[in-house]
Amino acid sequence: MSRRRADLIEVRGGTGLPTHFLWHDKVYAVREVLGHWKESGAWWEEVRSAAQARRIAGEALDRTEREVWRVEASPGRCFPAGVYDLTFDRGADRWTLTRTTD
Repeated sequence: MSRRRADLIEVRGGTGLPTHFLWHDKVYAVREVLGHWKESGAWWEEVRSAAQARRIAGEALDRTEREVWRVEASPGRCFPAGVYDLTFDRGADRWTLTRTTD
């Protein structure tokens, strides 16, 4: 079963990959990275008029880009693994757990 969430988490890792995350006072070890992608925000909401669009031409329109890591992780070797979506919001400089799958 998949559940959407918006829980702030702490993420640790090396070489740009998440290796551990802290959620509900438990440290989860990442066993495998299942996927990695970037999501764009609603850039069209920032462009309110043609004049404004010309002013920001050449700039990155998306100020809300997020990086998502889908990982298989568990809080220990004796616990079954689950699938988690860890999202890094560049604008806010924070990690969020956005989805869990049992």
